[in-house]
Amino acid sequence: MLNEKFPKESNEHAFAPFIRALGKGKKGSRSLTREEARAAMGMILDGETLDLQLGAFLMLLRVKEETPEELAGFVEAAQARFNAPKLKVDIDWSSYAGKKRHQPWFLFSALLLSQNGYRIFMHGSEGHTQGRLYTRSLVETLGLPVAANWSEAASAIEKDYFVYMPLQSFSPRLHDIIQMRSILGLRSPVHSMARLLNPLHASLVMQGIFHPPYNPIHQLSANLLQYPTAVVIKGEGGEVERNPDAQCIAHISRQGETFEETWPPLFAQRHLKAEALSIEHMLNVWRGVDEDEYAEAAVISTLALALKYIGNSQSQQEALEIAAEWWRKRDKQRF
Repeated sequence: MLNEKFPKESNEHAFAPFIRALGKGKKGSRSLTREEARAAMGMILDGETLDLQLGAFLMLLRVKEETPEELAGFVEAAQARFNAPKLKVDIDWSSYAGKKRHQPWFLFSALLLSQNGYRIFMHGSEGHTQGRLYTRSLVETLGLPVAANWSEAASAIEKDYFVYMPLQSFSPRLHDIIQMRSILGLRSPVHSMARLLNPLHASLVMQGIFHPPYNPIHQLSANLLQYPTAVVIKGEGGEVERNPDAQCIAHISRQGETFEETWPPLFAQRHLKAEALSIEHMLNVWRGVDEDEYAEAAVISTLALALKYIGNSQSQQEALEIAAEWWRKRDKQRF
């Protein structure tokens, strides 16, 4: 229920109290409770708001910055409307940022996990920011499964242990809101909540973000949502990809507890970024035709993160050693 301080006024739109709660001045405004956030997002997803209201709501949240309680409520509203089947999934891997400095090496990390028995559900959105290489285009180029519905997702996970499902395929409304970035000029809370959606209730939720202040918000939101294990990092370009040139701090939520682990850089000196984002170069690195020290370290260290927190490894060093071994044994003829 809405706080009694902001009662619904007569003849006003049912969504107006949520906007008023967020925007009633420096002294009168406040964050939404988890229950209010769930109700507000439910109205948005059900098409019960006006465009003007949605824009105001999103930007007020953007200025204020969403709280863990608000994000948890938003995610719960979305999950209640996915109509997702009960599928066994080990890792929920969100991919919403797109890459502009380095190729999306994390995709090879995810593929190595799937080839070694872990079921990966990767979801994302594309096209909302110009000049970036989005995961879907690479997935399609490599001939990997892209699901248009839950039935296709189930078949791909059963057969390939990997599927990429566009947000548009399981929540068109959230997809449309993300695309508003070019209209509003700013990211909205949907960019944050999308990384937490975990529609198939995977054991491990992997999140990559770009702005470090959002790390604890994502971590605490996952804790409120009672995900078995969730990990958020400042990923390269905002994706779930470790930059091996830099220190990586993993923010973990597990069984009601939150903690951090620091992964030291793998190189003393930073590598130069690629002149162009070449998919052909990615394929040649996989095939062993091109040597790329940075790329291999990005794949291995990102894979190690997943192995450590899915419970495959007891230590960072063990995870890195297993990841390196999987990389050496990859099927170079696959692509």
